[in-house]
Amino acid sequence: MTRKYKYLIIGGGMTADAAVSGIRELDPAGDIGLISAEADPPYDRPPLTKGLWKDKPLESIWRKTKERKAELHLGRTVKALDPKRKEVRDEQQQVYSYEKLLLANGGSPRRLPFDDEGVIYFRTVEDYRRLRELANNGKRFAVIGGGFIGSEIAAALATNGKEVVMVFPGPGICAHMFPKDLWEFVTDYYRQKGVQVHHGETATGLERRGERLVLRTKSQREFEVDAVIAGIGIQANVDLAKMAGLQTSDGIVVDDLLRTNQPDIYAAGDVAFFKNDALEKRLRVEHEDNANTMGRLAGRNMAGADEPYHHLPFFYSDLFDLGYEAVGEVDSRLNVLAEWKEPYREGVVYYQKEGRVRGVLLWNVWGQVDAARELIAGKKTFGAEELKHKLPKAA
Repeated sequence: MTRKYKYLIIGGGMTADAAVSGIRELDPAGDIGLISAEADPPYDRPPLTKGLWKDKPLESIWRKTKERKAELHLGRTVKALDPKRKEVRDEQQQVYSYEKLLLANGGSPRRLPFDDEGVIYFRTVEDYRRLRELANNGKRFAVIGGGFIGSEIAAALATNGKEVVMVFPGPGICAHMFPKDLWEFVTDYYRQKGVQVHHGETATGLERRGERLVLRTKSQREFEVDAVIAGIGIQANVDLAKMAGLQTSDGIVVDDLLRTNQPDIYAAGDVAFFKNDALEKRLRVEHEDNANTMGRLAGRNMAGADEPYHHLPFFYSDLFDLGYEAVGEVDSRLNVLAEWKEPYREGVVYYQKEGRVRGVLLWNVWGQVDAARELIAGKKTFGAEELKHKLPKAA
């Protein structure tokens, strides 16, 4: 029997939950169906590497999607999408029909190029449960990856008294984002906190020895640990969209209203490749602010709002007692100007291309995200002296 919905959402993350909220703002009664591959209902993801390691209760992460009268189909994976019939089919051959469809099916972790049984590709609450149980009993952990997720989970484990080994090919922690002097400071800071940082190193193999795992690297190092966690990025889940004839690139291509090239099909969140006016380019953003803001607007537009998505998302992180918020293109390959109130403890880093500000890193500076957005959206060119003190707390 076909399950019929006015609104159908594929995906069970923050974007999907935000879309339910957006729909309900304009349509209190329309039937909403949500299909998620996860067994858990929608939840906040940032606490998985942040608050839950600082005694925040697990119960605090749930998004309470069902309270907004959405029917959840959990532990189901959509295998086929037919835009002409306006139907999707899951792996159990259950068919769902829709009037409006949202693809909020995110991405899948990039995997290591060897037998990776035992590796936790940290992304879901189930991954958190698994790692938390191992952390309760084990003492030494290897983290593969020196970017956003790797840096956060390494800090979380070390803060909880665990021995942590970081392995990644780059020159330093978050070197793709931070200017050289900052990533050198952060990498040294991690070492001061007891983390063994092995940069310029590549994981090449894994084997089990008794109750423990042994991680091997290209330089013939071996690390015996209780668990291996990989945070090496994700790939957008575009296969379903491709099979249905939707336009894809680095994600599912959407217009200003978050519509795909097929009538009545929208995409939002990690999987959406959208045009941003402030940066005058297409982006695909894998962070909370984009998930919540874009998901809500997609839901509103499915319900008839027709509101363009012109938001420039920000993201944030906690690294021990250091913290930052970042807006726009935070890319260390750009021209970088740092203005420190206290070196590496409080300041603002501007990222420029041809004189225009493309991104802003607010390092232990708070309450300036909107001001940073305005600076980027203004599209003006600045010399180094002109740019100084543009954000109030950089002074």
